[in-house]
Amino acid sequence: MKSCLIISFSFFLTFSSVYASSYAFSNSEKIDSLPNVFMIGEHEFEYEELVKSCDILLLDICQDSMQLAYTNWLTMLNEMEIYAESNNFDIKGIKIWLNVFWNKDGKINKLVYYPKPNSRNIDFSTLTEFFQTFLAKHTFPIEVESCFSHYGSATFPTFANLYLGDK
Repeated sequence: MKSCLIISFSFFLTFSSVYASSYAFSNSEKIDSLPNVFMIGEHEFEYEELVKSCDILLLDICQDSMQLAYTNWLTMLNEMEIYAESNNFDIKGIKIWLNVFWNKDGKINKLVYYPKPNSRNIDFSTLTEFFQTFLAKHTFPIEVESCFSHYGSATFPTFANLYLGDK
């Protein structure tokens, strides 16, 4: 009886470790297969895994300084606005929830958004295309040791010059 339990337990450990390693591999594959830009509600399982795998927040990398984190966030939104103007894309009136995932080199890896109910009506496929081109242009000013993210709100126009001034 004792040997039967030992054999059963060793089979359990063997198969559970194989399952766990294949599960981890398949989850990283699913995260890598995500598009760079998509709306919240699409790719739900992969999005949840992305949130879990990139759990360091913008506030953490800004040494818990709300002012520094907000300034960096607002600067990025302002750069989006400037980029939209330079590409003749009308972003004014758009109000969205935004979850941005940066790589450790400061480049945006994934951008996930969802329109607020009071947002201007727009074909969101064009907004997705705009964000995809913006990803290639934007780099966060701080490099860190791992990915990080921020979930926030964006309203355009940002009026960032009123807050940022000469910063």
